[in-house]
Amino acid sequence: MRAVVQRVREARVEVEGRVVGAIGRGLLVLLGVAREDTPRDADYLAEKIVGLRIFPDEEGKMNRSVREVGGAILVVSQFTLYGDTRKGRRPSFDRAAPPEQARSLYEYFVQALRARGIAVETGVFQAMMQVHLVNEGPVTLLCESPAPGAAPAPNNSPREGK
Repeated sequence: MRAVVQRVREARVEVEGRVVGAIGRGLLVLLGVAREDTPRDADYLAEKIVGLRIFPDEEGKMNRSVREVGGAILVVSQFTLYGDTRKGRRPSFDRAAPPEQARSLYEYFVQALRARGIAVETGVFQAMMQVHLVNEGPVTLLCESPAPGAAPAPNNSPREGK
């Protein structure tokens, strides 16, 4: 699973001119699902994103998570995150999960975020959407679940858990 995570002041998604999901301060997550992804990948990514310390504390340092600042998350499905552009001019989407698998894991991911106490809004799976956001910072990160069979990379930071 692959996610582009953006810290936002506000974000909303429209389908056919109608707002279907909107948040104030929080995170916009563009989520791509690969063929080999499982619920374990969704749980890993949900935990990672909820715990990212990318909001400023009282000293202005990125030290707070979306949960700590009372923020919300807007999740938008984005199969194009698995577009391979290394050959030719037309992206290949061979690694992207087929729609039914992707929908199931997308919905699982949304529920995994909610289970962690986060308010979550969504776009509409497979719809043509317009995403509006005010990126704060800007702060934009790429987060991925570990490769199949790989152990998650250790965090050797001396600040771990602080």
